[in-house]
Amino acid sequence: MPESIVTAGSVSEAEWALRQELAACYRLFVKYGWTDLIFTHLSARVPGCSDQYLINPFGLLFGEITASNLIKVDFAGNVVSGDYPYNDAGHAIHSAVLRSRPDINVALHSHTRAGTAVSCMQCGLLPLSQQANEIGNLVCYHRYDLATDNEQECKNLGEDLADKWAMIMHNHGLLAAGRTMAEAFYLLYTLESACKIQVDVMASGAEQIIPDKKAIASVEKSGLVGKAEKAHTPDNYLDRNWQALIRMLDREDPSYRE
Repeated sequence: MPESIVTAGSVSEAEWALRQELAACYRLFVKYGWTDLIFTHLSARVPGCSDQYLINPFGLLFGEITASNLIKVDFAGNVVSGDYPYNDAGHAIHSAVLRSRPDINVALHSHTRAGTAVSCMQCGLLPLSQQANEIGNLVCYHRYDLATDNEQECKNLGEDLADKWAMIMHNHGLLAAGRTMAEAFYLLYTLESACKIQVDVMASGAEQIIPDKKAIASVEKSGLVGKAEKAHTPDNYLDRNWQALIRMLDREDPSYRE
């Protein structure tokens, strides 16, 4: 039987810290308007357990997520700890990503209006903005075909991700991954911003300005996401940004830590 109550004392320090980070990420989705009722899902691999991950209890709004009510699931779909079931599609997507990429520890999935809009465009993500150009080379695409809880579809999703860090899921939404919460959140924030800008530019009907390839390459080079040689650089902007967001949440509502 899975444990029903998780406290700081019932799990390792590393897992509790990760639970607080993941719960914070759920609250940030609320803050930035990225939620879709009780749907979509964010996950994090459990430290020391490569085949287990944390995910939201299916049935709670993201504003209700706390460190203690996140559920722990293994790749086989067994609930290791928690009182709630999980979203079947969520398990399928996150287990596929984490299973296929041992270097990924966090996966974030959204159904935002702008992200879904771009996912429906044959042109994909265009190099219109600095945001798009910073992460455009990290993005792949996944065809909307079978239901996401289909075994073959999940295998295809993992194969399509390959060595990329973000995915535009056609007619569906966005997926961002990272080695840390800081990395994955920054990537999704940047991708979402790029999608919003693209939708606005295309809706305006104005003639588009596309930067030259040298300019795009320069912006790509400056990015930290997915670069192993910079993964543990002290005080990099990914970590600085994440800590600033945590301070904001702690000022406004620290209940995510419970």
